[in-house]
Amino acid sequence: MYNFLTGPLAWFSFLVFFSGILIRSLLYIRGLDSTLDRVTYRVNTSFGIKEAARSIFYWLFPFATRGWRTQPLMTALFFIFHVSLVISTLFLKAHNMILQERWGFSIITIPDVVSDCLTVAVLAAALVLIIRRIALAQVRILSKPSDYLLLVISIAPFLTGFLAFHQFGNYPFTMLAHILSGELLLVVIPFTKLSHCFLFFFSRAQLGMDYGIKRGGMKRRKAIAW
Repeated sequence: MYNFLTGPLAWFSFLVFFSGILIRSLLYIRGLDSTLDRVTYRVNTSFGIKEAARSIFYWLFPFATRGWRTQPLMTALFFIFHVSLVISTLFLKAHNMILQERWGFSIITIPDVVSDCLTVAVLAAALVLIIRRIALAQVRILSKPSDYLLLVISIAPFLTGFLAFHQFGNYPFTMLAHILSGELLLVVIPFTKLSHCFLFFFSRAQLGMDYGIKRGGMKRRKAIAW
Protein backbone atom coordinates (compact mmCIF):
# COMPACT_ATOMS: atom_id res chain seq x y z
CA MET A 1 0.00 0.00 0.00
CA TYR A 2 2.78 2.44 0.93
CA ASN A 3 4.60 1.86 -2.35
CA PHE A 4 1.38 2.39 -4.30
CA LEU A 5 0.53 5.63 -2.46
CA THR A 6 4.04 7.05 -2.83
CA GLY A 7 4.44 5.77 -6.38
CA PRO A 8 1.66 5.59 -9.01
CA LEU A 9 -0.96 7.42 -6.96
CA ALA A 10 1.47 10.21 -6.08
CA TRP A 11 2.38 10.71 -9.74
CA PHE A 12 -1.32 10.71 -10.66
CA SER A 13 -2.04 13.34 -7.99
CA PHE A 14 0.73 15.63 -9.19
CA LEU A 15 -0.38 15.17 -12.82
CA VAL A 16 -3.96 16.13 -11.97
CA PHE A 17 -2.78 19.04 -9.83
CA PHE A 18 -0.45 20.67 -12.34
CA SER A 19 -2.56 19.97 -15.42
CA GLY A 20 -5.62 21.26 -13.55
CA ILE A 21 -3.80 24.46 -12.62
CA LEU A 22 -2.76 24.97 -16.24
CA ILE A 23 -6.27 24.36 -17.61
CA ARG A 24 -8.00 26.56 -15.02
CA SER A 25 -5.49 29.37 -15.64
CA LEU A 26 -6.01 29.22 -19.40
CA LEU A 27 -9.78 29.15 -18.99
CA TYR A 28 -9.63 32.17 -16.70
CA ILE A 29 -7.58 34.17 -19.19
CA ARG A 30 -9.74 33.14 -22.14
CA GLY A 31 -12.86 34.04 -20.18
CA LEU A 32 -11.82 37.66 -19.74
CA ASP A 33 -13.63 40.18 -21.90
CA SER A 34 -12.34 43.72 -22.41
CA THR A 35 -15.89 45.10 -22.42
CA LEU A 36 -17.55 42.91 -19.84
CA ASP A 37 -14.72 43.04 -17.32
CA ARG A 38 -13.85 46.68 -18.04
CA VAL A 39 -10.16 45.90 -18.40
CA THR A 40 -8.05 47.50 -21.15
CA TYR A 41 -5.54 45.10 -22.63
CA ARG A 42 -4.10 47.12 -25.50
CA VAL A 43 -4.54 50.71 -24.28
CA ASN A 44 -2.29 51.94 -21.46
CA THR A 45 -0.74 48.48 -21.30
CA SER A 46 2.38 49.50 -19.38
CA PHE A 47 0.34 51.32 -16.73
CA GLY A 48 -2.04 48.36 -16.50
CA ILE A 49 0.82 45.92 -15.91
CA LYS A 50 2.25 48.23 -13.26
CA GLU A 51 -1.08 48.42 -11.43
CA ALA A 52 -1.58 44.66 -11.73
CA ALA A 53 1.82 44.04 -10.12
CA ARG A 54 1.05 46.62 -7.42
CA SER A 55 -2.26 44.95 -6.61
CA ILE A 56 -0.68 41.50 -6.28
CA PHE A 57 2.26 42.77 -4.24
CA TYR A 58 0.29 44.72 -1.65
CA TRP A 59 -2.34 42.02 -1.18
CA LEU A 60 0.43 39.59 -0.21
CA PHE A 61 1.07 41.55 3.00
CA PRO A 62 -1.33 41.93 5.94
CA PHE A 63 -2.91 45.37 6.40
CA ALA A 64 -1.15 46.74 3.29
CA THR A 65 -4.47 47.40 1.53
CA ARG A 66 -7.77 48.98 2.49
CA GLY A 67 -9.48 45.63 2.06
CA TRP A 68 -7.24 43.99 4.67
CA ARG A 69 -7.62 46.86 7.13
CA THR A 70 -11.42 46.75 7.14
CA GLN A 71 -11.40 43.39 8.96
CA PRO A 72 -8.21 43.23 11.05
CA LEU A 73 -9.08 40.07 13.00
CA MET A 74 -10.06 38.14 9.89
CA THR A 75 -6.93 39.40 8.14
CA ALA A 76 -4.70 38.16 10.97
CA LEU A 77 -6.46 34.79 10.97
CA PHE A 78 -6.21 34.54 7.18
CA PHE A 79 -2.46 35.14 7.14
CA ILE A 80 -1.75 32.88 10.11
CA PHE A 81 -3.58 30.05 8.36
CA HIS A 82 -2.10 30.49 4.89
CA VAL A 83 1.46 31.43 5.82
CA SER A 84 1.72 28.58 8.32
CA LEU A 85 0.24 26.19 5.77
CA VAL A 86 2.71 27.09 3.02
CA ILE A 87 5.84 27.21 5.18
CA SER A 88 5.11 23.99 7.06
CA THR A 89 4.46 22.17 3.78
CA LEU A 90 7.37 23.39 1.67
CA PHE A 91 10.12 23.59 4.27
CA LEU A 92 9.31 20.55 6.39
CA LYS A 93 12.44 18.48 6.97
CA ALA A 94 10.68 15.15 6.33
CA HIS A 95 9.29 16.34 2.99
CA ASN A 96 12.71 17.50 1.85
CA MET A 97 14.26 14.19 2.84
CA ILE A 98 11.83 12.52 0.45
CA LEU A 99 12.73 15.01 -2.28
CA GLN A 100 16.40 14.24 -1.78
CA GLU A 101 15.85 10.49 -1.85
CA ARG A 102 13.48 10.43 -4.84
CA TRP A 103 14.69 13.28 -7.05
CA GLY A 104 18.13 14.16 -5.73
CA PHE A 105 17.46 17.72 -4.52
CA SER A 106 16.01 19.54 -1.55
CA ILE A 107 15.42 23.09 -0.34
CA ILE A 108 16.05 24.77 2.98
CA THR A 109 14.27 23.27 5.95
CA ILE A 110 12.95 24.53 9.26
CA PRO A 111 13.48 22.93 12.69
CA ASP A 112 10.94 20.33 13.74
CA VAL A 113 9.77 22.47 16.66
CA VAL A 114 8.96 25.30 14.25
CA SER A 115 7.08 22.85 12.01
CA ASP A 116 5.06 21.72 15.02
CA CYS A 117 4.18 25.30 15.95
CA LEU A 118 3.11 26.10 12.39
CA THR A 119 1.03 22.93 12.16
CA VAL A 120 -0.75 23.75 15.40
CA ALA A 121 -1.33 27.28 14.06
CA VAL A 122 -2.96 25.85 10.91
CA LEU A 123 -5.22 23.57 12.93
CA ALA A 124 -6.16 26.31 15.40
CA ALA A 125 -6.88 28.83 12.64
CA ALA A 126 -9.01 26.29 10.79
CA LEU A 127 -11.00 25.61 13.97
CA VAL A 128 -11.65 29.32 14.40
CA LEU A 129 -12.74 29.56 10.75
CA ILE A 130 -15.22 26.73 11.27
CA ILE A 131 -16.56 28.33 14.46
CA ARG A 132 -16.84 31.65 12.63
CA ARG A 133 -18.89 30.05 9.85
CA ILE A 134 -21.26 28.58 12.42
CA ALA A 135 -21.47 31.53 14.82
CA LEU A 136 -21.84 34.48 12.42
CA ALA A 137 -25.19 34.55 10.68
CA GLN A 138 -23.90 36.52 7.69
CA VAL A 139 -21.27 33.85 7.08
CA ARG A 140 -23.40 30.86 8.04
CA ILE A 141 -26.09 31.72 5.50
CA LEU A 142 -23.49 31.71 2.71
CA SER A 143 -21.78 28.51 3.82
CA LYS A 144 -22.52 25.23 2.11
CA PRO A 145 -21.66 21.71 3.28
CA SER A 146 -18.92 21.69 0.65
CA ASP A 147 -17.24 24.65 2.37
CA TYR A 148 -16.90 22.68 5.60
CA LEU A 149 -15.75 19.62 3.67
CA LEU A 150 -13.03 21.62 1.93
CA LEU A 151 -11.77 22.90 5.26
CA VAL A 152 -11.58 19.35 6.56
CA ILE A 153 -9.73 18.21 3.42
CA SER A 154 -7.33 21.14 3.78
CA ILE A 155 -6.34 20.40 7.35
CA ALA A 156 -6.40 16.59 7.19
CA PRO A 157 -2.79 16.30 5.91
CA PHE A 158 -1.59 18.51 8.77
CA LEU A 159 -3.49 16.68 11.49
CA THR A 160 -2.47 13.22 10.25
CA GLY A 161 1.11 14.38 9.64
CA PHE A 162 1.35 15.75 13.16
CA LEU A 163 -0.01 12.51 14.61
CA ALA A 164 2.33 10.40 12.47
CA PHE A 165 5.44 12.44 13.29
CA HIS A 166 4.82 12.18 17.02
CA GLN A 167 3.62 8.56 16.64
CA PHE A 168 0.30 9.11 18.33
CA GLY A 169 -1.94 6.10 17.83
CA ASN A 170 -1.26 3.59 15.06
CA TYR A 171 1.76 4.96 13.18
CA PRO A 172 1.34 2.95 9.92
CA PHE A 173 -2.30 4.02 9.71
CA THR A 174 -1.66 7.71 10.42
CA MET A 175 1.23 7.78 7.94
CA LEU A 176 -0.86 6.23 5.18
CA ALA A 177 -3.71 8.60 6.06
CA HIS A 178 -1.28 11.52 5.85
CA ILE A 179 -0.06 10.55 2.39
CA LEU A 180 -3.55 9.80 1.07
CA SER A 181 -5.07 13.01 2.46
CA GLY A 182 -2.23 15.06 0.96
CA GLU A 183 -2.79 13.50 -2.45
CA LEU A 184 -6.55 14.06 -2.15
CA LEU A 185 -5.88 17.72 -1.42
CA LEU A 186 -3.72 18.03 -4.55
CA VAL A 187 -6.45 16.47 -6.69
CA VAL A 188 -9.33 18.64 -5.46
CA ILE A 189 -7.49 22.00 -5.51
CA PRO A 190 -7.90 22.79 -9.23
CA PHE A 191 -11.62 21.93 -9.27
CA THR A 192 -12.88 23.65 -6.13
CA LYS A 193 -12.73 26.95 -4.27
CA LEU A 194 -9.26 25.93 -3.17
CA SER A 195 -8.13 26.97 -6.65
CA HIS A 196 -7.84 30.48 -5.20
CA CYS A 197 -4.31 29.48 -4.20
CA PHE A 198 -3.25 30.23 -7.80
CA LEU A 199 -6.24 32.07 -9.32
CA PHE A 200 -5.67 34.76 -6.67
CA PHE A 201 -2.82 36.14 -8.76
CA PHE A 202 -4.97 36.32 -11.90
CA SER A 203 -7.93 37.98 -10.19
CA ARG A 204 -5.73 40.51 -8.37
CA ALA A 205 -3.96 41.37 -11.63
CA GLN A 206 -7.31 41.83 -13.37
CA LEU A 207 -8.70 44.05 -10.62
CA GLY A 208 -5.47 46.04 -10.44
CA MET A 209 -5.68 46.84 -14.15
CA ASP A 210 -9.40 47.54 -13.95
CA TYR A 211 -9.32 49.94 -11.02
CA GLY A 212 -5.97 51.45 -11.94
CA ILE A 213 -6.89 52.39 -15.51
CA LYS A 214 -10.64 52.80 -15.72
CA ARG A 215 -11.73 53.78 -12.23
CA GLY A 216 -9.67 56.82 -11.51
CA GLY A 217 -6.28 55.28 -10.84
CA MET A 218 -4.50 57.18 -13.60
CA LYS A 219 -5.87 60.51 -12.39
CA ARG A 220 -4.58 60.13 -8.86
CA ARG A 221 -1.18 61.42 -7.92
CA LYS A 222 -0.70 58.64 -5.41
CA ALA A 223 -1.37 55.10 -6.57
CA ILE A 224 -3.74 52.94 -4.56
CA ALA A 225 -3.30 49.23 -3.88
CA TRP A 226 -6.77 48.18 -4.88
